Amino acid sequence: MNSPKFQKRTLFLLVYILFALLPIYWMVNMSFKTNSEIVAGFSLFPEHFTWANYHTILTDPSWYSGYINSLIYVGINTVISITVALPAAYAFSRYSFLGDKHVFFWLLTNRMTPPAVFLLPFFQLYTTVGLMDTHVAVALAHLLFNVPLAVWILEGFMSGIPREIDETAYIDGYSFPRFFIRIYIPLIKAGVGVAAFFCFMFSWVELLLARTLTSVNAKPIVAIMTRTVSAAGMDWATLAAAGVLTIVPGAIVIWFVRNYIAKGFAMGRV
Repeated sequence: MNSPKFQKRTLFLLVYILFALLPIYWMVNMSFKTNSEIVAGFSLFPEHFTWANYHTILTDPSWYSGYINSLIYVGINTVISITVALPAAYAFSRYSFLGDKHVFFWLLTNRMTPPAVFLLPFFQLYTTVGLMDTHVAVALAHLLFNVPLAVWILEGFMSGIPREIDETAYIDGYSFPRFFIRIYIPLIKAGVGVAAFFCFMFSWVELLLARTLTSVNAKPIVAIMTRTVSAAGMDWATLAAAGVLTIVPGAIVIWFVRNYIAKGFAMGRV
C-alpha cells in the first residue's frame, strides 16, 4: 500500500506537470484555430481544425527565413562559445594565478548584466566595421553572455577530474593539445553537452540584441514574430503556430543532451 507521503508527492508532481504543460498545450491548440475562433470564446479543442497557419509560415520566405537565420547565428555562437570556454575553464580549474578569483567573478558579472547595457556599444561598433545585419554580429554579441556561462559550467566539471590524469598523460608523452582533445574532452563530454545546451537556449530566445543588430538579411524568428501585431489587431493564430515551431529546435537539443543535463544537476553545477 502506498504511504500518504508518497501519494502527496505523486499528486504534487502531477499538478506541476499539468501546470507546466498547460501553456504549451494551449499554444498548440490555438495554432490549429482561426483568429475568429480564438477571439470568439473558450474551447479546449479547435472547432474548425486548420493547417493554414503552419502553411503560412512554411511557405512565406519572410517567415521561414527567420528560423534559418536564428539557427545560423545560434550555431556559430554555440561553437565559438564552447571553443573559447574549454581552455579558459581548464585554466581556472588547474592553475592559480594573480587575480584568478576576481577574473572569474568578473566573467559572471557579464552574464548578470542586462543586454540593454551593451546595446549602444555593439550598435556603434558594428556600424563602424560593417557587421550590422549579419549573422556574425549577433553571434559575437551573444558571446559576451554565453562564454562566462560556459566557463562557469565547464570549470565545475573539470574540477571533478583528478589532476593525476593530466600528469599521467604527460608522463606517457602526450602533448597538451593531444591530451586535451583525445583524453580530457571525452572525460567532460557531459559538461560540454550541458554548456552547449545553455548557450543554444540563451542565444535562441534572446530578442533585444538580435532584433537591434539585424534588419533584413539576418533577422531572427523572435523579431519576425513581432510583425503579428498591427493596426488591424493581433494575428493570434499565426503567432501561436510560430511559437510551436520555435519550441521544436529547443526540444530536439534537450532530447540529445537530456542525460548530460541530469548529470549536471547531480554535480550541482546546473
